[in-house]
Amino acid sequence: MPSPLLLRFRSPDRSPRATPALRTAAAVGAASLVLLVLVALRWSPLMALDRSVAEALHRHAVAVPGLVRVNRVLTDWVWDPWTMRALIAVAVVALWWRGARRLALWVAATSLLASGLQQGLKAAVDRERPQWPDPVDSAQFAAFPSGHAMTAVVSCGLVLWLLRLYGAGPGLWGASLAVAVVSAVGVAVTRVYLGVHWLTDVVGGALLGVAVVAWSAAGYARYAAPREGSHRW
Repeated sequence: MPSPLLLRFRSPDRSPRATPALRTAAAVGAASLVLLVLVALRWSPLMALDRSVAEALHRHAVAVPGLVRVNRVLTDWVWDPWTMRALIAVAVVALWWRGARRLALWVAATSLLASGLQQGLKAAVDRERPQWPDPVDSAQFAAFPSGHAMTAVVSCGLVLWLLRLYGAGPGLWGASLAVAVVSAVGVAVTRVYLGVHWLTDVVGGALLGVAVVAWSAAGYARYAAPREGSHRW
């Protein structure tokens, strides 16, 4: 009897219905990149919120030190970039083992590309944080864009894309989407709450992650999927 969680890698859809999906993914990636540039150039609405949001969370953190410790565990272990990269590594190994080697290499390359872009943009922007007292965390500068936020969005986004690609049912995909949203929001809250990042850093990292995943999905469907075989999961 077939397993209810049996997934099948379907051949790429070459019908006209596939074109809007590719265009949507490309458009999402382009829009995210435009917003990322605006944030990098100190887009005024976000910059105006940076100090007020950070100070409000800082005052709350000082009043509830136990919550600070919980956030540190979450941000250093659950949503740490290396934890997220381990999730992608498991997905890559599973895909390779199942025979979808082109897809495995594509996912691995996407993850590496995202990290390279984040480090390159961070070096290019070189935006120093203003020196202000922060007993919650002694970090002296903010990394723009946030590597935590970017890695979380890329990792969760790639996993969601793989589930859709393999035809996962609405229950499994919906549960995974809920976990991904909680992870992305959790990273944003913990990094700002702990005083490690500004709001603009977190938003910039999330936008970079969305752009990378959207363009990766569109690129795979356009260039790599036609040469990928069919595999059962």
